Amino acid sequence: MTEQMTLRGTLNGHNGWVTQIATTPQFPDMILSSSRGEMRSRALRGHSHFVSDVVISSDGQFALSDSRDETLRLWDLTTGTTTRRFVGQTKDVLSVAFSADNRQIVSGSRDKTIKLWNTLGVCKYTVQEESHAEWVSCVRFSPNSSNPIIVSCGWDKTVKVRGKCRLQIQHLINCAPQYFIILLPFMHDGQAMLWDLNEGKHLYVADPVLRASRQIGDIINALCFSPNRYWLCAATGPSIKIWDLEGKIIVDELKQEVISSSSKAEPPQCTSLAWSADGQTLFAGYTDNLIRVWQVTIGTNSQKIKCIMELVLNVTLKEYFIKWLQKQIQWCVFFCTDRC
Repeated sequence: MTEQMTLRGTLNGHNGWVTQIATTPQFPDMILSSSRGEMRSRALRGHSHFVSDVVISSDGQFALSDSRDETLRLWDLTTGTTTRRFVGQTKDVLSVAFSADNRQIVSGSRDKTIKLWNTLGVCKYTVQEESHAEWVSCVRFSPNSSNPIIVSCGWDKTVKVRGKCRLQIQHLINCAPQYFIILLPFMHDGQAMLWDLNEGKHLYVADPVLRASRQIGDIINALCFSPNRYWLCAATGPSIKIWDLEGKIIVDELKQEVISSSSKAEPPQCTSLAWSADGQTLFAGYTDNLIRVWQVTIGTNSQKIKCIMELVLNVTLKEYFIKWLQKQIQWCVFFCTDRC
């Protein structure tokens, strides 16, 4: 018996690329997604430009979003209204995150700064010294509330690990000069790197996940860990590769069919990923404005065995038919020769 991913359906409603998806264990039947377009219904409206990132508080009551309009917004998910508007970044805000206890908020921007906020919309600290030299593309809190850590990455090819106390750098991770980092934890060259944040130690590169992607020029648009399996999912161009970190093997590769009358139609790119809290459902956002829903199912190798048997049988029958045909041709030749 093996676990495999099965496409269950699609969610529509966006009229732009799906940029981010968030889920919460408190409301397993609800997902929150952001896009480059405007939704027609059930939308949280307020930003005046593209929404880059969206997260849900751990209690499932609030959502936090950022935008290219240089602001953050805190939303009450019950009423669908903005409760706080965060103003202070001087350029596009690219990433936001809640702390594990939902009391602190961190943001990263194209103005190269990292800001720490309270939930009232007050900026408590701005990281300027030892900040990134280029755009701050992603910020995240560690899930450990007793020892909170803020991790950031930027277009300056570095990942910086800071303790929340005074936000001083604990570890600095430098990447190769030909690469730049857009999201944690991935690189534009198609390599996913795993690090021990406590030690600042590089563990290994999930290279086999993306070896094929590098050959065709894809990059990693999104990464997410399974909440109940030792799996890392990578959105690499139009496909999703699921990597078993323990066995260091690819569990599955998820692809969608291109439905188009044109032979040159390109498959949509996967731009965002999120697991359900129980780890049974994977939500994937694409550039065709759809969210595809994949589910973990239990399968067997019988289908693969059947395909192999059919292939062997077909080859065997084909060889038998060719030999039979050759004999018939020879017989016909001999017959004609004798007759003549």
